[in-house]
Amino acid sequence: MLADLVRVAALDVLAARGLAADALPADAGVERPRNPEHGDYATNVALRTAKKAGVPPRDLAGWLAEDLAGRAGIASAEVAGPGFINLRLAADAQGALVGEVLGAGGAYGTGDEYAGRNVNLEFVSANPTGPLHLGGTRWAAVGDALGRVLTARGAKVTREYYFNDAGAQIDRFVASLVAAAKGEPAPENGYGGAYIADIAARVVEAEPAALGSPDQDEIFRRVGVGLMFAEIKQDLHEFGTDFDVWFHENSLHESGAVDAVVQQLKDSGALYEADGAWWLRSKDYGDDKDRVVIKSDGRPAYIAGDLAYLRDKRARGFDLCIYMLGADHHGYIARLKAAAAAFGDDPAVVEVLIGQLVNLVKDGQPVRMSKRAGTVVTMEDLVEAVGVDAARYSLIRSSVDSALDIDLDLLVKRSNDNPVFYVQYAHARLASLARNAADLGVEPGTEYGLLEHPREGDLIRTLGEFPEIVRAAAELREPHRVARYLEALASAYHKFYDSCRVLPMGDEEVTGLHRARLGLCVAARQVLENGLGLLGVSAPERM
Repeated sequence: MLADLVRVAALDVLAARGLAADALPADAGVERPRNPEHGDYATNVALRTAKKAGVPPRDLAGWLAEDLAGRAGIASAEVAGPGFINLRLAADAQGALVGEVLGAGGAYGTGDEYAGRNVNLEFVSANPTGPLHLGGTRWAAVGDALGRVLTARGAKVTREYYFNDAGAQIDRFVASLVAAAKGEPAPENGYGGAYIADIAARVVEAEPAALGSPDQDEIFRRVGVGLMFAEIKQDLHEFGTDFDVWFHENSLHESGAVDAVVQQLKDSGALYEADGAWWLRSKDYGDDKDRVVIKSDGRPAYIAGDLAYLRDKRARGFDLCIYMLGADHHGYIARLKAAAAAFGDDPAVVEVLIGQLVNLVKDGQPVRMSKRAGTVVTMEDLVEAVGVDAARYSLIRSSVDSALDIDLDLLVKRSNDNPVFYVQYAHARLASLARNAADLGVEPGTEYGLLEHPREGDLIRTLGEFPEIVRAAAELREPHRVARYLEALASAYHKFYDSCRVLPMGDEEVTGLHRARLGLCVAARQVLENGLGLLGVSAPERM
């Protein structure tokens, strides 16, 4: 990779002049310049190294440019501005990148920097009191994509869903089912919507004697919650998101895990008693205040389950626990890190990602009501409107830090304005090209040094960026980087195809250039397929 070449050259330059190697930053800072006239790539490594090395930036940049210009694969290296270096690659070096993609195939973009890391990735984890709403749907798409990205870079990832099946929300759900079964209005603070009546009817069908029996509430709890669980699991599966572990909050209380962890923290002094309650010294560990773990009436607060759950994850061998939570959970960041510290762990074993709200827009107006759920728009509503691929892609392609408006009208258009169509169409176009090549008997060649057209260079360099994009997406927990990259790749391919004829016309003789361009197209198709696979989105052969 070019970044590695720049780093090696910089180390050689520092050593040749007796300068400290530790002045060099961890990464070489190589990127594509916005203006192609500035070169194929640019690096700011001299600017970032000069101060610590004790030399003027332009002097260091000049020495480094001279060294790089003499290395294989570099056509030119020029100093610009206060110490930037603009680089142009030799045609054969660019072509070698095509061979690298084809040689790696489906493994292109993977890495091993997370090898040995055992990651617990908890996401969605919606209360089992109704169908998945759009916030949960966003996490289903983004969380699954993040799991794929981390796996691609070497991590062992366990996808986990935490069912909140203990507490007041389940009591309200059960009361709502019973009321619906009796034909009565939902209780105050209860749940409405057609799905409640549907599940209540299914409970009565499964347990005809439930209504009015001494065990009425327990039967509706057991059967009704089970039906809701099953529906959530099925919706997620059909959305392309499956979990390795379905963890039940209630199991922490029934197994005695909560009691055990409370006693452990009492014994260690991490809990103290005040006003009849037991408090976690979370403020000592970076939280904004101490948290009640056991209330004055002796009942555990919600954080008690969180403490037991984190301890359980660590006992299962996870060295990184990622929680993906909704917009109303900002307080959990410090709270969960404090919980880790209270157990004597490095708080860095806990990461909390907060996702912002999602809104649907149709005909320029927000869509606010679900036909089935009544009060929220659900996963089922979104998939029914645009399909799984468009739903997943549209939810992944934006940073979760910002609220998201999804334009339903746009996502059903078969036009370049629709980003998922634009990317998938590029893959379908490449698949069609491959079929045409096979019909003509043209096979990919390896004369990549013939690829000297500017559009060829743009496409090749875009292909070369993919491993770094995936690495950054994993490191920053930002799978939307992959989606945005695929749009740039699709653009580079469409522009290449419009400028460079790939297959011969009529009786035209097949040349090395035709074969080299076909090889480039095969490489582009492979990277599109790899990238879409990381998003859990299909790579269609025809559209």
